[in-house]
Parts: sequence; C-alpha cells; structure tokens
Amino acid sequence: MTIKLLCIGKTDNKQLQQLIEVYFKRLQFYNKFEMEIIPDLKKVKNLDENQQKVKEGEQILSKVQNSDFLVLLDENGKQFSSEAFSEYIQKRLNSGLKQLIFVIGGPYGFSEAVYQRANSKISLSKMTFSHQMVRLFFTEQVYRAFTILRNEPYHHK
Repeated sequence: MTIKLLCIGKTDNKQLQQLIEVYFKRLQFYNKFEMEIIPDLKKVKNLDENQQKVKEGEQILSKVQNSDFLVLLDENGKQFSSEAFSEYIQKRLNSGLKQLIFVIGGPYGFSEAVYQRANSKISLSKMTFSHQMVRLFFTEQVYRAFTILRNEPYHHK
C-alpha cells in the first residue's frame, strides 16, 4: 500500500522542510510514502472563500482514484492517540488498499465535493496549526505509527 500526503501549496520555511524530509526518509524504510504538492491557486483575490475551496477541491479530486481511501485532515475529524492511529494505519494495511491518501486542505478547508468523496476525517488537535506545521506533525505521526507497529523504541508509553 502506498500512503500519500496531498498538500495545497509548497512549504516555504526551509527549517520545516528539512524536518519533514527527515521523517519522509525514515518512513521509506517501513512503507512507500509519497508527498504531492498541489500548487497554490493563482489570482485568488478575484475569488471568494467558497470559490477558492471549489477550485482547490477540483485539484484534490483530480489526484484521487475511485479505489483510493481518502482521509481529510480536518479540525472536525476524529482524534486519535498515537497508539490508536497506528491501529488505524494497520487496519488500512490489512484491508488490501492500494493507496491511502491523506489531504491537508487550503486555508479555508475543503469543498463540499471533497467532503462527500472522503472516506474518513482525522483531526490532529483541537488547536489550529499552520498548514506547513501540520505537514511536519502528520509525517512524524505516520513515522511514529510504524515504529509502534514494529515495537521499536521510538514511542514511549
């Protein structure tokens, strides 16, 4: 199974990007993990929030196949402990999926079409984080999930 993280817009903070790359490289040892950046929309000044969500949603959905399991990283999603998230990943691995896609939306969230296509929603916290920091936190949590599944000493209870 491939795990893919789809993100709107690039990370312009070099320190954050370096940390993301550390966990990205570590993850390759456990599972195929990809990160795909969907470019920021151009001329957003002419768009209201809903129009921007719709256009970003079209871009997101163009990257998703019918057989993919789509999970939105959304403030209203289900929250997990690290151990429970590792079990969530294991269930998806056991299900025979070809691709598990997690999505970090744009600044205004997701369009209705993306919500309708989603199989699941996960929240990393009730707090709000920058989209760039969410990439780091999420990538680290996927890495942590695999170390938990392998009973490696990275995670301490």
